[in-house]
Amino acid sequence: MKTFANKSSLLKRSVLVATLSIFASGLTACYVVPLDHPVYAGQGTQAPRPNPILVPTAPTPLNFTARLYPVNESANVFGVLIASVTNELNGRGQFAVNIGGESFAGEATRANSSRDGIANGAGNRGSFIKCNYRMNSASQGTGRCEMSNGAAFNMHVGA
Repeated sequence: MKTFANKSSLLKRSVLVATLSIFASGLTACYVVPLDHPVYAGQGTQAPRPNPILVPTAPTPLNFTARLYPVNESANVFGVLIASVTNELNGRGQFAVNIGGESFAGEATRANSSRDGIANGAGNRGSFIKCNYRMNSASQGTGRCEMSNGAAFNMHVGA
């Protein structure tokens, strides 16, 4: 009987070792995937995304208009004019205006203070315009402009 018990025990051990070997080899091909992974998450569910790195940006320039009102006979022939102005928020800016069919483009710079400035522009027909102004805010101010032909205007900047 001992041989039968030994053979039975040996057979049981062999079956157990084989079963464990098969089970263990099956585990080597498995891996864990988080349920919130975007590939395996349910529809409408998204995995959390990392926070973006915030990069400082330059201030956005302000665009506004300036109205030029005639103050002498030479300017009366042109009427009220509308100029476009871009404040680059660094003490400089650009402006453009059409006067009597001539296109003027120029640059504005603030002088010794952050409020007072000078603007000069050249026309495409050889004329020029010069303005002195004072800003009350980043987009509002007043001033006076004179053209090379003697026409003078009071200027109101902004809304």
